[in-house]
Amino acid sequence: MGVSARTVSPRHVCATLGVCAISFAIFQISAPRSSQAALTSHEELLQTDSPVGHPGGRLVFALRSEPKTLNPVLAADTISRDVLSSMHADLIHINRVSLKTEPALAKSWKVSADGKIITIKLREGLRFSDGQPFDADDVVFSFRVYQDEKIHSPQRDLLTINGKPIAVERVDTYTVRFTLPDTYAAGERIFDSVAMLPRHKLEKSLADGTLAKQWALNAAPSDIAGLGPFRFRSYVPGQQIALERNPFYWKQDKSGVRLPYLSELDFLFVANEDAQLLRFESGDTDVLSPMSASSYAILKNSANSSPNVCLNDLGASLEFNFLDFNLNDVSSKNLPDVQRKQTWFGDVRFRKAVSSAIDRDALVRLVYGGRATPLWEHVTPADKAWINTSLPRPARSLDQARKILKDAGYSWDGDGNLKDPKGTPVSFTIAVSVSSQPRSKIATLVQQDLGDLGMNVQVVPLEFRALLDRVFNTFDYDAAVLALTSGDADPTSEMNIWLSSGATHVWHLNEASPATPWEAEIDRLMNQQMTTVAYKKRKALYDRVQEIEQQNLPFISLVSPNVLFAAKKNLGNVQPAIIEPYALAGVDQTYFYEKGANSCQ
Repeated sequence: MGVSARTVSPRHVCATLGVCAISFAIFQISAPRSSQAALTSHEELLQTDSPVGHPGGRLVFALRSEPKTLNPVLAADTISRDVLSSMHADLIHINRVSLKTEPALAKSWKVSADGKIITIKLREGLRFSDGQPFDADDVVFSFRVYQDEKIHSPQRDLLTINGKPIAVERVDTYTVRFTLPDTYAAGERIFDSVAMLPRHKLEKSLADGTLAKQWALNAAPSDIAGLGPFRFRSYVPGQQIALERNPFYWKQDKSGVRLPYLSELDFLFVANEDAQLLRFESGDTDVLSPMSASSYAILKNSANSSPNVCLNDLGASLEFNFLDFNLNDVSSKNLPDVQRKQTWFGDVRFRKAVSSAIDRDALVRLVYGGRATPLWEHVTPADKAWINTSLPRPARSLDQARKILKDAGYSWDGDGNLKDPKGTPVSFTIAVSVSSQPRSKIATLVQQDLGDLGMNVQVVPLEFRALLDRVFNTFDYDAAVLALTSGDADPTSEMNIWLSSGATHVWHLNEASPATPWEAEIDRLMNQQMTTVAYKKRKALYDRVQEIEQQNLPFISLVSPNVLFAAKKNLGNVQPAIIEPYALAGVDQTYFYEKGANSCQ
């Protein structure tokens, strides 16, 4: 399951399942939008530096399940965000390759000396995909939507500074001022992946309380408008979502041709890795990402495919796979069996024993063919600036695991079956998304490792959306193998995971206050790092968060896969990235060569 922190971000960790909750005080100043109904002929388009390509063509991409929504306000899962990333745009963007901020809908911005005021100048003359103008009113409206407590947008967690409101002011038609209650260490990165919304389409539904129901998969294309390179064309349940070129997109190439080059971008629903590989090899799809190490090896060794395929191992990702025990409050859910097992799950000694029994090196070797990294906390080697390298990373030890359990009052019967202090056999299930071959293998290997410890563990494959429902809504599960992906290397992108109030705080969801003292300390540390500018001081705070994580194991980090990517050689300007959307980061500039195959880029 990829949900990303990040998640869920947008910069979801997210997600993605995929960062803190920013409250926005909204002030609208000056004239109403109606005074600007006429479209201006002046458009301040962004000119790209990429090689000039050729217009036309249909790019086909495979998704492992259907997206849950076409509403960026609600999207928390990776699949939905992959589609939406091509339909919408943000004010200031984090370049997925350089990881630096760059202008987007905002042509420029200014940050005050104290870091508390960010004034953004919008590009003039831009239009949504339905041809209607975009201006400061849409920006103010968008943040009003993300802030609305009744909508429960994952973005609300991503946009909070110590729980205090940000004032968002319309200065003029193309200027917006954001006044922060405190210094914000991540600066303008706060705006990345916060999709700007069309006030003219959604204002009525916000007023009548139905906005959360808008833009479902069965919505009419005319109902949806965005600022991304593509716009919604059609949805066929169980088969595909089709997007078409947005003729009003706000970028152009060096020769003055308006982007995107592609005429169509189609997403096929292909449920598993093997089927996706077959569709790619047969030419039904043009890009394969994310890709397992086994598929990578097949393509690398295939004499039939390799002449026409570009392969790329980008190295470590920001994704971390983990074992999540259900630590949520299920007292009102009528789940007595889960509640009984939480006596085990809630004991940190039990979780430490499980962690000691898992062979992470075997996960790297057997699931990823060596193209991954074992993890003992969530920060991966890709995040070089923030990983705490001083933390221990012990090898698997069944002896250590048995000692921990024995000291906690557990015992083994004559057949080697583990029993808790009351004599009850330790038996539970691990839920996993059936559409993720790597995570299914992880769950099976963890099952075997814990079997060596005397635990009776069963793997339960679930459809992706059913798994999300159990983890985030019904809480009807024992444990699950999940993945979170940060949408940025900055720690602030993970606020929605680590704050006790966060939307992807998976071990104690929906808690009114921190359930434990160490969670309260993490709340304090994460809020403090968010308002600390000096890198060394921020690093020390975040190092302590990782230390607390390893000491208390709210979830058990397992492994981080490399970013593996395959594309047809006749594609130009392909820009795979280590953060979402991996394969689609530069799709607005991707094109097909006019003749034959070309070299890999």
